Amino acid sequence: MAKNVVSLTPEEKRVVKALLARKWRNQDIQALINTGRKATVNGGRITGVKKDQVLQPATDQEVDFFLIRKKAYDGQTGLNQYEDERLVRAREAMILAVQVFNSAGLKFKTEVFTMLANVAWTYLMHEYYDQKGVNIVGADGRSLLLSQMVERHDCPLTEGVRQNLRAMKILRDKVEHLILGKADLTWLPIFQACCLNFDKVLCDLFGEQLTLSNDLSLALQFAKMNLEQLTTVSKYDLPQHIAAIDALITQGMTEEQLNNIEFQFRVIYTLDAASKSKAHIQFVLPTSAEGKEIHNVLSKKVAADELYPHKPGAVVKAVNGRSLTRFTTNTHQKIVRYFKVRPKAKSAQPANTDKEFCIYHPAHKDYTYSDAWIDKIAASIEDAATYSEINAVKL
Repeated sequence: MAKNVVSLTPEEKRVVKALLARKWRNQDIQALINTGRKATVNGGRITGVKKDQVLQPATDQEVDFFLIRKKAYDGQTGLNQYEDERLVRAREAMILAVQVFNSAGLKFKTEVFTMLANVAWTYLMHEYYDQKGVNIVGADGRSLLLSQMVERHDCPLTEGVRQNLRAMKILRDKVEHLILGKADLTWLPIFQACCLNFDKVLCDLFGEQLTLSNDLSLALQFAKMNLEQLTTVSKYDLPQHIAAIDALITQGMTEEQLNNIEFQFRVIYTLDAASKSKAHIQFVLPTSAEGKEIHNVLSKKVAADELYPHKPGAVVKAVNGRSLTRFTTNTHQKIVRYFKVRPKAKSAQPANTDKEFCIYHPAHKDYTYSDAWIDKIAASIEDAATYSEINAVKL
């Protein structure tokens, strides 16, 4: 089987020709060309350009800009400010939103956070759809709005994330016309979920190296927050116009949707005997092993049949009712393996499932699935590339 030959682009060939004329060494040119390249080239490509007597070199201006672009790669994220402009701006907009909100000296928190977070998500989703070949700019010159992308049938976001962004839009629209006053704490769970959702979606779609966790740290404060203060905050009597906005955000939502951690982030506190060294608040990612274990413990208080009502056959039927893409029991087995929502058959730990989508019943030794699992499948199989990867899974 022939190996794929990695070639230089026409632009790279002309730049190489110009750099050779500037007396650059072959190995230095090769190192420059491979900077930021996913598929690197070998030294033979440079030698081939050297032997090409017909090829015209790039102009000095073209070479200078090429050098500037090559120096614009971020060593940590791998992003280039010229070639990955949307993702660079998306990350910076969210970082700015968090920094402003965490700044002790600023009072314009809700207003600025909602506006910048909307910008961050818009750039992120524009990049996603642009890479999918979707025309994001209409004939009128206007680009797709975040609210439009959230409602598309091929939107890659879960329903919880979309509910959160709908709430953020309501708040963003209100701050353009109203002064909300000191209402930041009212929507803090929604803002926190928005941040966590953004980082997860950013990493899921474009790579773990883009995480914002390396750029943002936990905000410190001089004031000591105790349980009495937390209780007081939770009992704060909202002004009428703030309460009305809060009601608008949650209008028509079910209890399950309101409790979805992707809609609003909630911290559960338990009082236990602990030494001073251990008496602190600890944040645990829902997707981590510890987070899943906590979710497992808490979910035991709710009947499994209510949260995970679908057997595999019912899942297949529900997906076929929502999608034109053919979905079979065999495909379901593959997609279960693809997303690793439960262990393989005869596993020593059959209950080690992704509790967002699946739960194990030890009494009759089988698995049932949640509504969120059906949503995830329906969205995943509409993407041709993902569907192909799923079908390639070996059972």
